[in-house]
Amino acid sequence: MSLLQKLDQVVARYAELQAALSGGGLDSQKFVAASKEYAELGPLVEGVNAWRRAEQELKDTEALAADPDMKAMAEEEAVALRKRLPELEQAVKKMLLPKDAADEKNAILEIRAGTGGDEAALFAADLFRMYQRYAAEHRWKFEIMELSDTGIGGYKEAIATITGKNVFARLKFESGVHRVQRVPATEASGRIHTSAATVAVLPEAEDVDIKIDEKDLRIDVFRASGPGGQSVNTTDSAVRITHIPTGVVVSQQDEKSQHKNRAKAMKILRARLYDAERQRLDAERAATRKGQVGSGDRSERIRTYNFPQSRVTDHRINLTLYNLAEVMEGRGLDQIVDALIADDEASRLAELAA
Repeated sequence: MSLLQKLDQVVARYAELQAALSGGGLDSQKFVAASKEYAELGPLVEGVNAWRRAEQELKDTEALAADPDMKAMAEEEAVALRKRLPELEQAVKKMLLPKDAADEKNAILEIRAGTGGDEAALFAADLFRMYQRYAAEHRWKFEIMELSDTGIGGYKEAIATITGKNVFARLKFESGVHRVQRVPATEASGRIHTSAATVAVLPEAEDVDIKIDEKDLRIDVFRASGPGGQSVNTTDSAVRITHIPTGVVVSQQDEKSQHKNRAKAMKILRARLYDAERQRLDAERAATRKGQVGSGDRSERIRTYNFPQSRVTDHRINLTLYNLAEVMEGRGLDQIVDALIADDEASRLAELAA
């Protein structure tokens, strides 16, 4: 189906909904559904009408240019319209792109040290702070859920909830393996080491997004432990929840209350199960979405942070920047995020035109 045919269908559907809503023959449930669809289609139909009006204006203006008295003014107007038309067309195409239902959701950020021992854990902590600062830049709330530290400033694992406007939309391309190249503080000979950490950004799931049956859960309680395994409290407040059908296991021990730890663990479990279902559906669509930014595969190396050269490279879109300090401070990360979103949008627009 061509783009113009798709737009004709949208305009026809909008008119159909308008007639149905003004006709008064819908029951309350159908009226609510029709009103929602009508409101969602409104901006797209306005964009289509603006584009078509501009096309008609250009034809009228080009016809006016045949009149010697009107030629200069008409040609000036035609130049402006020819410049505006591609912008109107692009705006309409963007509105036609299917929305990701999770884009407006909050996110759960999980970072784990990968290969590289203590240096990998230190890098994982650096990444965690980078996203914490990035959240502050966007006035998002950053709540630490779990920290498993190494005792020397590194994190084996760190989990946080990030709450705010369009959090998942801006962070969803951060999932994957992040690699660092630098001289560790413990390296006496000044040799550059390569280490890695894994980042996972999951959309926070509500009860309506994913149903979890209590009988599918095994819940164990135990005494929380600190670095080196020492006991940090005297009650069985730590909670481990196993989702039996999938084998997903979540542990929480940061809170002194068993009830609070269970609530946090359920939030993380719900997000992981929801993300697994999204990835399954994405895999089914992968044949028609070969151009997407990354595969969402947690094992895919997506970015390298080279400290000696102050360089950061995103391998998916071949973007290299030389402002590593700004990126690590959170201020420079938007430049990468914006480029990833633009690349994803461009590939989906190319599909739409195909």
